[in-house]
Amino acid sequence: SFPGVKALKSVNFSLEKGEIHALLGENGAGKSTLVKIIQGIYQPDDGDIFLDGKKVTIKDANHARSLGIVGIPQEVSVFPDLTVLENLFIGWEPKTNFGFINWKDMERIARQKMEELNINLPLKEEAGRLSTAQQKLIQILKSLIQRARILIMDEPTTSLTTEEIESLFSVVKRLKTSGVSIIYISHRLEEVFRIADRVTVLRDGEVVFSDYLKDVTPEDLVEKMIGRKPSEYFPSRSFEEDRDILLRLNNIKFKFLEKVNLTLFKGEILGIAGLLGSGRTTLAKIIAGFLKPEGGEIYLNGKKVLFSSPYDAIKNGIVYIPEDRRVQGLILQESVRFNLSLPNLDIIPKKFIIDVQKEYDIARELISNFNIKVPNPDYPVFTLSGGNQQKVVLAKWLFREPQVLIFDEPTIGIDVGTKSNIYHLMARLADGRKGIIFISSDFTELVGVCDRILILKNGEITKEIKREDATFNEHRVFLEAAGINQTKVGR
Repeated sequence: SFPGVKALKSVNFSLEKGEIHALLGENGAGKSTLVKIIQGIYQPDDGDIFLDGKKVTIKDANHARSLGIVGIPQEVSVFPDLTVLENLFIGWEPKTNFGFINWKDMERIARQKMEELNINLPLKEEAGRLSTAQQKLIQILKSLIQRARILIMDEPTTSLTTEEIESLFSVVKRLKTSGVSIIYISHRLEEVFRIADRVTVLRDGEVVFSDYLKDVTPEDLVEKMIGRKPSEYFPSRSFEEDRDILLRLNNIKFKFLEKVNLTLFKGEILGIAGLLGSGRTTLAKIIAGFLKPEGGEIYLNGKKVLFSSPYDAIKNGIVYIPEDRRVQGLILQESVRFNLSLPNLDIIPKKFIIDVQKEYDIARELISNFNIKVPNPDYPVFTLSGGNQQKVVLAKWLFREPQVLIFDEPTIGIDVGTKSNIYHLMARLADGRKGIIFISSDFTELVGVCDRILILKNGEITKEIKREDATFNEHRVFLEAAGINQTKVGR
């Protein structure tokens, strides 16, 4: 437990030899806490850990490694200026009889382990020059050199291409065959069903489900993770397009954007779909005042507006929730209270200076309303899970009660439960006559949430798809975004 928060509650978890055991749960469910206890980073308040049937007390991370327990974090962790070979053996260098580093032994062992896993890494190359996938292989290979018996993999496929994921899965399966046991943490259910033998689901620090995957369906896992039926994953929507127009773009031009026309109604969730480089984020930043259009007009509630800055757009009730919350949406080293207050200093009551008590009251209210899992408002944001960080971003902007909210890839790196909460939040905002612009590369979620979807391709809006259309589905959205002729595809 942490001050004010009980992170885990009587958790029972087992791992068999040569097993891949998936650990699932929403952000903040307790997954990270559990594996950090197994790695010796945290000490449990209560309970026992058994290894090979014998009770052990894992004192720290070095002790865990000596027991064969090795963790591979989500973010790659290599020394970029050292060679691959140096990275593999740092702290574990074999020595000659005279106490010098035995480079020949290092290379021999490295090549033997690479052969076991059927991988090839340039041992003399600086690690920083390698791809993300290759750097992750360095960490896996290093764990074998450290004689890992239990490998903890946290979101291992993050930032990898489809081909790189396939290569990683091949390596993971070879590890399993060699007798290594793996705890596999992932938000991607399709990966879990492909790679894992067993699954355990945590929710609010408790085990709510554990079983072999052959006896489980994806719908079972979603329901266990989010605490609601899969049919309730997306909100039910009914929208009438004859409502008042809230926002209108008329012939907007900016660099490669060409004469973009867009209408957003009060109470509408409007999706923007397009492939990478289509201009989605550029368009969002024009609406939010980050970029000034080279041509065209923007109308808000029927009045022509020209925003000189993002703050100008904010004052007019338009807020932008950026794609990269860690870089653009938050100041990670600062507290939750600081991040919630920063964009709202102009509307927080003052007594010559900011009323600190009122600031704390507002922070506590937002933490409660948005179910942000944090012990107190003064905790730094970087300590929060990805889902809770996103809740801080949403809370700070919604406190201003904006008219238009632009969500740019809001569910990237978020668990299924928090995703569902964000979808339902959008629906509630739209029901309150707010206008929502939803940008996403996940066409399934656009179809699940939006009333209309506009296709942006090469800087132009090429198609409008409405919920009432017979072909309102992710397949059609993809074909339109990719510019594929549906008639030819259907033949």
